[in-house]
Amino acid sequence: MKHYIDTGKKDTRSGFGEGLLQAARKDERIVALAADLTSSVKMGSFAREFPGRFFQSGIAEANMIGAAAGLAAAGKIPFCGSFAEFITGRVYDQIRMMVGYARSNVKLASSHAGITLGEDGATHQTMEDVALMRAIPGMTVVVPCDYNQTLQATLAIAEYEGPVYLRYGRPAMPNFTDPDRKFEIGKIYEMNPGTDVTLLACGHMVWEALQAAEILEAEGISAEVLDVATVKPLDTDTIVRSARKTGAFVIAEEHNMAGGLGEAVSAALALNCPCPVEFINGGDNFGQSGSPVQLLHHYGLDAEHIAAAAGRVVMRKL
Repeated sequence: MKHYIDTGKKDTRSGFGEGLLQAARKDERIVALAADLTSSVKMGSFAREFPGRFFQSGIAEANMIGAAAGLAAAGKIPFCGSFAEFITGRVYDQIRMMVGYARSNVKLASSHAGITLGEDGATHQTMEDVALMRAIPGMTVVVPCDYNQTLQATLAIAEYEGPVYLRYGRPAMPNFTDPDRKFEIGKIYEMNPGTDVTLLACGHMVWEALQAAEILEAEGISAEVLDVATVKPLDTDTIVRSARKTGAFVIAEEHNMAGGLGEAVSAALALNCPCPVEFINGGDNFGQSGSPVQLLHHYGLDAEHIAAAAGRVVMRKL
């Protein structure tokens, strides 16, 4: 039984914006900080409704992280919003020391992630951010797959004690998860049952994996689809159960190979239940300008490439 219904396209960054607003109405400790990108990261509604709890840092991301750490030390729950490239690469030292090492209760809200940012090109299309954040001890990394899940994930991390990196995107993409399903940090969600191969994905790649499962079904291959909404900490138990059932994995992510979901899951499989694996990711590349659809196809991050990889990995387990 399929556990999803496509209700049309919505951007995941708007899911964050709505989730932040709902969380702030329930908890006055929540504050928000932006770095000259208030409307782009969907913090505008928060700023209008709670002007005394919104801080505009300007183009000074390092200062924003420092201020957020101070607010967290004073008992607030700060959300810092910026583009994924700026909020990770530009201020890695501040995040490592002031947030990670200090175990500050700071939430890093990362918009415009991956190549689906589109026409802005390689300078803004970060494909390394998950690797950077995974490497910080104690950092939780959440990569929701659609508008509904991003909203629910935002509500969940507002209640979670500790540093969190929340990754989402700009383009309107299919919205297909249950809008009322409460998000559980650290849980993998089964989206489609299957017995022959596991398609495991995060972010925008979950929808592509679901479409690949339909292609494979027509070819007589039963594909289980798992939504890894929390990349760290990883739900190893669910991964191992799936590996023992299907015996083959395709891991899809809108991120480069180094340090991403593929390497995290491969480590879990190697330690617990080794099986053949194929990878769908950006390899070792920078992005380039183009529409999201063009770029996903160019880098092999679409349903057709996932289905082809599944065919290969099923043959490898025979």
